[in-house]
Amino acid sequence: MQLVDHDTFLRQLAALFESSKEKGSIWITHKRLTHDGEDAAMKHEDEGAEDTREYPCLLRVTNGKDTKFSTKVDASQLPKFYSAYGSLLKSSMSTLRKRDKKREKVRAEQAALRKKKMTEPVVLSGPKRGNGRRKRQRQLKALAKQEVSQQKFKEREEARRKAEQARG
Repeated sequence: MQLVDHDTFLRQLAALFESSKEKGSIWITHKRLTHDGEDAAMKHEDEGAEDTREYPCLLRVTNGKDTKFSTKVDASQLPKFYSAYGSLLKSSMSTLRKRDKKREKVRAEQAALRKKKMTEPVVLSGPKRGNGRRKRQRQLKALAKQEVSQQKFKEREEARRKAEQARG
């Protein structure tokens, strides 16, 4: 991974966004850089004393394959860097692919169908013996399944209500 200056970092990031416009992913990580070249062991000093040191921020970018680069931003340069970085991210986000709303619509329809099945009463019809017995047995199973799902739904709603009362 190569460490580059801020301008090069932003140029390479823009090029990476452009190259992955049609297909691909980009991973960006932000991390507080605390290693000063000395021993990385934790030092236990006074528990009450606050550490007023300002740490630099390390930004890493990769596409998961061959492109990896990073930059180190000092605390004093963060506002200037983030303004340029933020505008780059905003412009790159506008080129993202649209959400697949068909899949979401199908899931919503399936959920509505399940809810309708749960609330719609199952009517028992047909004789207990003879022709129509199997149909009645299936209806009994459906009725038992519906009762179980309604009971679970009531329990979930009750738990949700109790959690809201505890918060509020």
